[in-house]
Amino acid sequence: MPIVKFKQVENLQRVPRNTLVFLCLLIFQLLPAQEIPQDFKDIAETLIQLKSPSYEALDKDLDAFKNDTTLIRYFDRIANQSHYLEGRAYALNLLGRSYRNISQYEKSVNLHQEALNVSEEANSLDFKILSLNMLGVVYRRMDAIKTALDYHQQALELAEDVENPSHHIKRSINVSHNGIGNLYLTLEQYDQAIAQFNKALDLEEELVNKLGLAINYQNIGYCLEQKGDLDGALENYRKSLAYNEDIDSDTGRIICKNSLAQIYLKQDMSYSALTLLNPLKEESKKAKDLYIASYVYVNSGWANTKLGNFDKAYEDIQEGLEMAKSRNMPKNIQYAYQKLSDLANAKGDYKEAYEYYKMADEYDKEILSATNLKYINDNIEKYQDDKKTNQIAVLAAENELVRLRLKKNETTFLVSALIVGLISSILYILYRQYQSKNEKRVLTLEQKMLRSQMNPHFLFNSLNSIKLYIINNEQKNAVHYLNKFSKLVRKILEASSQREISLAEELETVELYMNIENIRFSNEINFKINVEDDINIDNIKIPSLTLQPFLENSLWHGLSPKDGEKSIQINVRNKNNGHVSIEVIDNGIGRTMAEVNKENRVLKKKSLGIHITKERLANFSRDYQNKFDVDIMDLFNENGMPNGTKVILDIPTI
Repeated sequence: MPIVKFKQVENLQRVPRNTLVFLCLLIFQLLPAQEIPQDFKDIAETLIQLKSPSYEALDKDLDAFKNDTTLIRYFDRIANQSHYLEGRAYALNLLGRSYRNISQYEKSVNLHQEALNVSEEANSLDFKILSLNMLGVVYRRMDAIKTALDYHQQALELAEDVENPSHHIKRSINVSHNGIGNLYLTLEQYDQAIAQFNKALDLEEELVNKLGLAINYQNIGYCLEQKGDLDGALENYRKSLAYNEDIDSDTGRIICKNSLAQIYLKQDMSYSALTLLNPLKEESKKAKDLYIASYVYVNSGWANTKLGNFDKAYEDIQEGLEMAKSRNMPKNIQYAYQKLSDLANAKGDYKEAYEYYKMADEYDKEILSATNLKYINDNIEKYQDDKKTNQIAVLAAENELVRLRLKKNETTFLVSALIVGLISSILYILYRQYQSKNEKRVLTLEQKMLRSQMNPHFLFNSLNSIKLYIINNEQKNAVHYLNKFSKLVRKILEASSQREISLAEELETVELYMNIENIRFSNEINFKINVEDDINIDNIKIPSLTLQPFLENSLWHGLSPKDGEKSIQINVRNKNNGHVSIEVIDNGIGRTMAEVNKENRVLKKKSLGIHITKERLANFSRDYQNKFDVDIMDLFNENGMPNGTKVILDIPTI
């Protein structure tokens, strides 16, 4: 496949150059030239003398300086003077990436194209693959989908032909898979996109590349968001944020928090979304990546629209639109016009809403033109077909043989009847097995829940705490807590034999559980149960041992790592005629920081208690007109920082 040469992108906004050039020259003459540190000069001269052809060797010595464009330009200059082609390719790609990250796409493309030309002159497969992938990434940012696909596929084909790929070649394969996944995403073929991102995710885990893991979890979250799976999207966005926190990536944090805010907006949690977005506006401007900043500002406008702050909404969306126009980013421009249309509609100005809608529709057609999409489909199918040519040929031959045999077979009708009868029998057997498995599954859930409540570590630690009172000769406390402990164990065993109990019994059980657990927290947790006066908790039925997993989660993931005041509160409220609402509120560190702590642990243990409880509630609700519902919300303070978690259980009463 021939290399696609860079073409000047149409419709890029131009600024008058004469005055600008004069002012720039004047400023550069007045400013003193930056002094190149001697230690960098020494490293650069050593690399020039060695002239290593590999990416890994260069990256090892220059990794600490790769974001300093002045030093990298210096290295490019001396590499050019010494005709060190691999060194030039490395430097030019770094400079191109720097311009891409501040949305200077035309300059970025020119630098990556020059790096590609130098790589071909040096006959360096390492840097040729790198340059092709970098060009693909920039063109994807510019919404030039056809050109991006050409570059990513060329890079992938070259990399997969390498028999013993280096670490860098493996990374390049991951970048190509990620790029093709983004193309599927553009086609709105989200399942295929997720498959590509998962493939890249497996390879990134093998290479222990946390940046790659963060990027792919973010992409999977976006696909799930577009499919309407908001809970799945939140889970993947939080994983991405945890990895970005781990590698201390400011840009990654901005992208993840903006995505989380977008989910909150779709869940009608506009205030929580705005709390996250307000600090991001200045942070995204400082990062100088207008592609991200424009989305942050437009989403802030969306949040203000939903909250009725129309003037502020227009100001934010307009600023995001100007950023997108300044870098000719069609997708961002289309998104801004769409939100301006929503704003005008909310204000009741339907004529203006229609005008903005037409503008958004024009950009949407420009981005997703029929020719563009057909080209992508044809190229992706061609690439996949090339990989499976032999398999398809064998399958085609087998299918032809089957067709000929069936044509000659005079007993087709009899065979069909036998097959139908066989299928019917199999379906009946499968149905009976399904019923049996379902009954066994319900029983297994109850057993798992009992094991969760009677956790050996909980029993051991509780008895150990009571033993400490005995050793310290605190007999009154020892007897008091031993009575509570024995009562709790009796209640758990009694409840495990019942399918349902009253809410009053459940609250009594969790109060005993919290009293025992509070010993291990030196009684520093403030625990309260509040029940509205008009609720008769003796008449409300609930699956036994439902609330404990949520309390355990709050204790060990939310409050245990926290310093200072710790509290858990259970509120029982009337919701409507058919439901009561049970809220479990803690002031812990929140799910995002808990995810960070989890990823940093050497031993990662997956908590199953809440998952089991949700399945039990789903089975239990079949006997009621209304369904159980469980919702978990993040709480934030006025500065947008995590301030705990709220679990809301909707319990049907009829």
